[in-house]
Amino acid sequence: MTALPRDRMDQVLKRFELLEAQMAAGPSPDAYVKLASEYADLQDMAGKIRELNRAESERADLTSMIEDKTTEREMRELAEADLAEVEERIEGLEEEIQILLLPKDAADDKNAILEIRAGTGGDEAALFAGDLFRMYERYAATRGWRIEIVSASEGEAGGYKEIIATVSGKGVFSRLKFESGVHRVQRVPETEAQGRIHTSAATVAVLPEAEEVDVDIRPEDIRIDTMRASGAGGQHVNTTDSAVRITHLPTGIVVVQAEKSQHQNRARAMQILRARLFDMQRMKAADERSEARRLQVGSGDRSERIRTYNFPQGRLTDHRINLTLYKLDRVMEGDLDEVIDALISDHQAKLLAEVGTDG
Repeated sequence: MTALPRDRMDQVLKRFELLEAQMAAGPSPDAYVKLASEYADLQDMAGKIRELNRAESERADLTSMIEDKTTEREMRELAEADLAEVEERIEGLEEEIQILLLPKDAADDKNAILEIRAGTGGDEAALFAGDLFRMYERYAATRGWRIEIVSASEGEAGGYKEIIATVSGKGVFSRLKFESGVHRVQRVPETEAQGRIHTSAATVAVLPEAEEVDVDIRPEDIRIDTMRASGAGGQHVNTTDSAVRITHLPTGIVVVQAEKSQHQNRARAMQILRARLFDMQRMKAADERSEARRLQVGSGDRSERIRTYNFPQGRLTDHRINLTLYKLDRVMEGDLDEVIDALISDHQAKLLAEVGTDG
């Protein structure tokens, strides 16, 4: 294992103790909120560092007792047993601190925009896109997140040709960012009389929600067109130019929103455009930092087949980390933590390996 950066750990503790003192001094409400946010970010790491320091002090005392020639044999044996337990605890704490000290993705704390599109497979692909959206809805509910549909285009037999939603809550992007890519399903369609297994796919994109300060969109760089909304919606849709199409000229990104309110369409189209531009900037910066990023989990490659959902066998396979689970029914009900935790652990292991190589 790479040696822990003790100077940095000391700085974390000093900063944490300073925050504690400043919060206890009764700052203004605005200042307190800012201090409390940084305090919360450092709390786990500071706690682990303090725990490690105590364990290392205990190890030194036990080692001293064992090496002391005057220590009775029975006491020495007890100390040796305690030392083995302390050494194991220290090793675990060092691993946890290594992970906590890894460079943090600045977007991890952001809300997310979830985009799901039916791929190959016709009606069955649209049905699967609908199943995926419900899976994420249920997962969001288990974590206390809020999902709001921004726009949806329904499939002819059900499900969605495309659905875009915002997901808001604590740690949303940090856990959903590994879901981007092609999701493949293998199952017997309800409409298939012969009972043959069909393969179809849907594409998932998870983008960090961007604030105006995150992305500079110049007025001269966008073209906004209004047009008549198409599809079902009655007389209002047929007589109102409510749909909005925004084109970002430098990148060619096009966002269309076609709900009833033109004002709301414009705001939501800008929200999605900001997210896509912000995601593009993040991917470019990441590629510049590491040529190996394309090999990592969470690279954001939307064309990569990341997961297969095999219904006849009740099997889910994540191809990036060779993870196979035989609990597909539970996964589709939103039980995603085991998959996401494994993806995060794999990502952290690769970052640790990179840090060790750099060192």
